Amino acid sequence: MAKNKNKDRDAEKARRRWVVLITIAAFLLSVFMSMFSDMLLSKSSILVAFIILIVIIFIGILFDILGVAVTVADEKPFHSMAAGKIRGAKSALMLLKNASRVSNLFNDVVGDTCGIISGSASAFIVTQIASAGLADAALCSVILSGFVASMTIGGKAVGKEIAISRSKEIINGVSKFIAIFAEHGTKRKKKDKNT
Repeated sequence: MAKNKNKDRDAEKARRRWVVLITIAAFLLSVFMSMFSDMLLSKSSILVAFIILIVIIFIGILFDILGVAVTVADEKPFHSMAAGKIRGAKSALMLLKNASRVSNLFNDVVGDTCGIISGSASAFIVTQIASAGLADAALCSVILSGFVASMTIGGKAVGKEIAISRSKEIINGVSKFIAIFAEHGTKRKKKDKNT
């Protein structure tokens, strides 16, 4: 009985820590991405700013796909891959065992941050178009807002279908990517110890 209470208490502490951590991460990522996009946009033409806007939307869609894939993927194939010591299998299991947190990070933190930044990028483009006298600011704002919303919603709808039907392949690819960096970090640590 006491063990169960301690487990529940520890689980609650872990949840609280995660909420605090993810809130801070969301703030820092949002600030960084906002500053970076503002820096890029301030030196850009309307065409380049529009390309940056599309890239931001695409990043949001991509991370939404990753978040959904982690949520729906089955662990079983990755257990057998880990037993066969296939590269990335351990990383895949780590992602899947922390599916709710990974999904929260990918879908909410990165995805929502991209949504906010795409809004500010749209506002910048509207200002540039209006100041150049190319179109009415109000009309341009409505059209661009509609474009961003349709691209984001439509892209995420297609992305969710892909994530659900090809979750194993997506997780496999992401985990191999993570494994490359993990192996590189391990080699570097060994090299530093030997010197």
